[in-house]
Amino acid sequence: MKIEIHESLEAVGPEAWQALHADSGLRSPFLTWPWQREWTRAFAADRRLEVRRVEDAEGRVVALLPLHEVEPGVLTLLGGADISDYLDLIALAGREEEAWMALLQSRAAERVVWDLHAVPGRSPTVTLLPQLAAACGLSASVTVSWDEYLASLSGKHRHELARKMRRLEREAPEARATCASHPADVENRLGDFFDLHRRSRVGKARFMDVRMEAFFRRVTTALVEHGGARLWFLDTASGPIASFITLEWDDTVGLYNSGFHPDRATLSPGVVLLGHLIRDAIGRGKRRFDFLRGEERYKYEFEPVTEEVCAVRIQ
Repeated sequence: MKIEIHESLEAVGPEAWQALHADSGLRSPFLTWPWQREWTRAFAADRRLEVRRVEDAEGRVVALLPLHEVEPGVLTLLGGADISDYLDLIALAGREEEAWMALLQSRAAERVVWDLHAVPGRSPTVTLLPQLAAACGLSASVTVSWDEYLASLSGKHRHELARKMRRLEREAPEARATCASHPADVENRLGDFFDLHRRSRVGKARFMDVRMEAFFRRVTTALVEHGGARLWFLDTASGPIASFITLEWDDTVGLYNSGFHPDRATLSPGVVLLGHLIRDAIGRGKRRFDFLRGEERYKYEFEPVTEEVCAVRIQ
């Protein structure tokens, strides 16, 4: 195995990056070239990058480990844990172990720490490397039909979901779930999403500062161009009252970010819109609906199952 260390993402390039990602075991949208490039541009432009490239004897790229220095002697994965739900070594499926062996051997004499965050619990990285610290993420399997999904819910949650949908139909009969899946449509409606996101609660308003908004505008549009993201709204005559950004990969729909109008909270617009999202995913034949990280109460109304997300420190 040959190890090369690059100081920029461009040294690898989008074609090689995306080709490896397509053949990797974890095709997370947070590991794609658009996401990694835009995150680096927004949050690590002034930091030292260290992209470790692993090649086999035939010259094929086997793995990429994209790191950046957060403090002297400490490097962590590109993609902040606050906004990137699943990060990891990008490696050809089935060749993760030999890639990690080569990487560890290449840095044996270096006095540095690698902090790998947001690594899925099922990843080979977690099973091969020591010193893990767990954190929770949420996921739910999507069944064959919407009716079967509803039948799989407990009586309480099934009743509550139906009640909230009926109340919205009664008090806002014009309300419609709409989806923007083309770049121009998404660009036209991102302003509505940011407005609802900031209105949701004070913490979200502080989180979505100018730099964060610029990042989300660029990365969402870039992902939409490749079918990797959608923007959803619950629209009413007076304007949108709830919104979600979803990410898509490997027959999976991921619930990434949200916003709702607090003045319409009694209508439970987020829960109702989420029901439409799950129904749409089922209708499009998606096998899995992933709630991603976060333990917001409304997610539990859809009875997700827990998935472990880990941190790995190598020193």
